[in-house]
Amino acid sequence: MLCWPLFSSGFRGALLAASVPGVNIIRMLLLGLGIWKDEATVKSMSRFGDYRELLKGPLYYATTITLASVIYWRTSPISVAAICNLCAGDGFADIVGRQFGNRKIPYNQNKSIAGSIAMASAGFLASVGYMWYFSSFGFLEARWGTVLGFFIVSLASTLVESLPISTELDDNLTVPVTSMLVGSLVF
Repeated sequence: MLCWPLFSSGFRGALLAASVPGVNIIRMLLLGLGIWKDEATVKSMSRFGDYRELLKGPLYYATTITLASVIYWRTSPISVAAICNLCAGDGFADIVGRQFGNRKIPYNQNKSIAGSIAMASAGFLASVGYMWYFSSFGFLEARWGTVLGFFIVSLASTLVESLPISTELDDNLTVPVTSMLVGSLVF
């Protein structure tokens, strides 16, 4: 997203920007199906070293960024919310939850209160930061209503990520889908 201002404003710019994560979709498919062998990449992108894991979380991750680039592009707060909650929010939730996650959420012992607070905070702050960044280029209008919308989307994404269903459905899928659906309602 930092490079999005370098692309042209039309649909061609969105497609070109989407091609970068789009190539990663192809890469995840080739690796995850076992067609292409690259153990170092598999180890770096999977939790258990199984190449088939790349067909879940990493594939959803690349797909989210690609779709947000093509569908919403840089003029929609929905793209900002979806990517920031996935990348910053979910990323910080994992780091903080592992480090400080002694107190678990009562309805999901696999998730911690600290991780959820980190997710909501990081997703929200990153979204607001990108709002200001894109507004400096004239792509988005920096408004308090948008800030409130980012807060609501980050809370909703955090709530969905904290649910027990997140052990069944990958949160790299549920977080951006929630961000896009709730974002469609608040923006």
